[in-house]
Amino acid sequence: MSTGFWRNFQVVAVKEVIDALRDRRTLLRLMVPAIMMGPLILLGLSALLASFEDRAEKREILVAGIANAPTLRNFLERQTYTIKEAPTDYEAMLRERTLTDPVVVVGDRFEQELQEGERPTVEIVSDSANQRAGAGVGSTQRLLTGFNQERAVLNLALRGVSGDLLQSVSVEERDLASVQARASRITSIIPMFIIMAVLYGALTASLDSTAGERERGSLEPLLMNPVQHLALVAGKWSAVATLGLMMALLASLSFIPAQWFIKSDSLQAMFQFGVWEVLPFIVLQVPLAAGLGAGLMAVAIRSKSFKEAQASSGLLIAAVTMTPMIGIMNPGGDAWWYLWLPGLSQNTLMLRVLKGESLGFLQIMPSLLVGTLLTLGCLYYVAHSMRQAVSR
Repeated sequence: MSTGFWRNFQVVAVKEVIDALRDRRTLLRLMVPAIMMGPLILLGLSALLASFEDRAEKREILVAGIANAPTLRNFLERQTYTIKEAPTDYEAMLRERTLTDPVVVVGDRFEQELQEGERPTVEIVSDSANQRAGAGVGSTQRLLTGFNQERAVLNLALRGVSGDLLQSVSVEERDLASVQARASRITSIIPMFIIMAVLYGALTASLDSTAGERERGSLEPLLMNPVQHLALVAGKWSAVATLGLMMALLASLSFIPAQWFIKSDSLQAMFQFGVWEVLPFIVLQVPLAAGLGAGLMAVAIRSKSFKEAQASSGLLIAAVTMTPMIGIMNPGGDAWWYLWLPGLSQNTLMLRVLKGESLGFLQIMPSLLVGTLLTLGCLYYVAHSMRQAVSR
């Protein structure tokens, strides 16, 4: 291409970037959800897990009728649990979510039935709509299972039978996942927010540089200048893609200081995200930012107003944001076509980076190819639409 083309391209690109950065109010509206949403959700999750950890460290259990079961009391106290009498209206409190722990209910004949060799019934009362109380049901069940096992071993020992007969098989668990793969269960929330940041960054700039200029009446005079339409379109597109990548970079970097404020010790130990993850993340967003920016421009170029362009681009945005959900709803493994679908491809590759897997060219190639074809096709359509607008 000629030197004039590249000069015009650079002038338009720089102008569009400066205009976008000059609109500070719009930038603030974009940066708050795109950059702060992920860290805020992470901190909220850490606060929730920290509350569960604090409750586990307190080792408290609510029991109704513990006076009827001195044997059970002895077992619980030997497990270093503090026994608290449940309030009389515990059912209503669980329904109203003012009580955040399940309640163990012991029958009046518990000790008598236990001595007679019968099986007394113990209830664990909770409310599935009360999530905090429901979270404690599992640990309470394991505690009572331990009481059952101890009683069974004692009964066999009194009859001269080894308690090892209760366990004919010794079961050991071996986890094949690496430390990074286990940590990715937590860090897997990051790719979705990075993709959303690309969307937020490219959306306003792409709509404003096409439908926005048409609504303000500045697009037609701009097209009358002696500038190649392809250079004009390419300059606008490069600014849109650059803003999308800038927003993705800021969103990625925001998770690094967010780790310093995680309250949960276990979550902080698992959540490992640093510069070595940020760099491949940004590289993987290049095809998405390029193709999505061009696609949004192609959608908006036919719109007469900014609001109409926003409504028209809603379907494209929904499609890109919903594609990562395919991987979540299909736990059977990644299909080959995941790498050919914009949005889902980036999500899949970023998850592999978080798991510590190396990416080869054959894995990145589908995303690059689709992004390139989508960019070229949409930019040609935008340039053709601009030529038609001039000829009218």
